[in-house]
Amino acid sequence: QVQLVESGGGLVQAGGSLRLSCAASGRTLNTYIMGWFRQAPGKEREFVAAIVWSGGLTIYADSVKGRFTISRDNAKNTVYLQMNSLKPEDTAVYYCAARNAPFIAAMITSRNAYDSWGQGTQVTVSS
Repeated sequence: QVQLVESGGGLVQAGGSLRLSCAASGRTLNTYIMGWFRQAPGKEREFVAAIVWSGGLTIYADSVKGRFTISRDNAKNTVYLQMNSLKPEDTAVYYCAARNAPFIAAMITSRNAYDSWGQGTQVTVSS
């Protein structure tokens, strides 16, 4: 299994930006799909964005389209989530996840499709 470590969370005012990082170790990621999920207090963990490591195909939740950008750095084995125009409703613990399996569009937004998870990083957006 791949090990994932997130960083970059914090407190930001509405309209501000943050960049989350997820450093992966233990495996090369050529066959992986990397995802970001988030979980707000009292809510289910929800899909935010995903990227197919080989080829760079990206998928976003409707709630973050146009504001968030997922990307990866092959040399650093790291995936990023650039978050702009943040809103108070973006407040959550953000988790990085990895899937070592083929891309299946119907599955990629489901937390059950991923087999490795990071510990999470808190993002708080104040109004």
